[in-house]
Amino acid sequence: MGTAFQQKDSFVDRSAVRRSVRLSWEIKTLLPVVLALLNGVLLFVVATTSFADPERHAILLVAVIGALVICFVLIVTLALVIRRPMLELEDKIGRVSEGDLTATVEFARRNDELGDLGRNFNLMVRQLRESREEIERLHRTQMSRAEHLATMGEVAAGLAHEIRNPLAGIAGVMDIVGRDLPSTSPAREVLKDVREEVLRINRIVTDLLETARPKPPEFQFADLNATVEHAVIFARQQALSKAIKVHCIKSPDLPMVEHDTAQIHQVLLNLVLNAMQALDGPGTVTVTVEVRGGLAFVDVKDTGPGIPPEILPNIFRPFFTTKGHGTGLGLSLAKRIVEDHGGKLEVSSKVGHGTTFSMILPISRGNAAAAVAD
Repeated sequence: MGTAFQQKDSFVDRSAVRRSVRLSWEIKTLLPVVLALLNGVLLFVVATTSFADPERHAILLVAVIGALVICFVLIVTLALVIRRPMLELEDKIGRVSEGDLTATVEFARRNDELGDLGRNFNLMVRQLRESREEIERLHRTQMSRAEHLATMGEVAAGLAHEIRNPLAGIAGVMDIVGRDLPSTSPAREVLKDVREEVLRINRIVTDLLETARPKPPEFQFADLNATVEHAVIFARQQALSKAIKVHCIKSPDLPMVEHDTAQIHQVLLNLVLNAMQALDGPGTVTVTVEVRGGLAFVDVKDTGPGIPPEILPNIFRPFFTTKGHGTGLGLSLAKRIVEDHGGKLEVSSKVGHGTTFSMILPISRGNAAAAVAD
């Protein structure tokens, strides 16, 4: 409210300054007429003193009276035709500036230039009113959705805790049973599969818990090159059994970047592992770190088959996955972490030419707006 009053006061002050330092349009319009009238009066005085013919005096007197009548008619016309609409427009603009978007001008009915001005003004106000109503509707929708998601998050977090405890018990029982089974027992293979499924369920529950109850980042200025390199080293361990090469190209000019090293490490590891899983066979994953325009860019590019255009808009949606063993929460969680850092996570892909995920981070939280607007 304070800002609105300040803006209104500023508008009034500017209007007052303009009125105090500039001539109004009425004076500018009447000034030539007044000057012409004064010139006519002067000529009449000169003529009456120079000529003794009474008929000429009468003609000049009629001319002066006619000029006065024309001036009077012009003043009345300006007052009715132009002055009144301008005062109405000024009043309605003041009401709009106070938030009243129902204000309209009556002279919009006129079939002249001022009528065009009035119709354009009414159209502008109607569009502003419709835009405000749409913003309010979207705000209500987003608030309702946020409340719904918050409730679902609490339920999911509670379920995650309840599920993890039995999982720990199942895993312990499997270990005990496995130790008691003979080494030649075929049940050992079944126990191995059960243990892998338990770990998979635990991973899904962990991702769900992190999504439902995100931990705020612990910011510190650290070497982003080192964070990226550590994530690549971890990912390479899983690429040893595959014909996949993982390259890391660091930036020598990158300053210290304010970020949560653990969370960004998690994001990058997820992106690199996803890139490796996207490769059907031998391929290359290249992680590049650059600094451009005061922002840090980390690109994860693979030589895989690419993502179809109809799937690309959905990849950041929670629980959306094209992998049979995926949870669909990894990219959603990664996007949220990057946005909590004031950055953006983008993707570009072309079928048959691979996919590139770009993580854009501000060097410091002070210029986070630049990363979002970039």
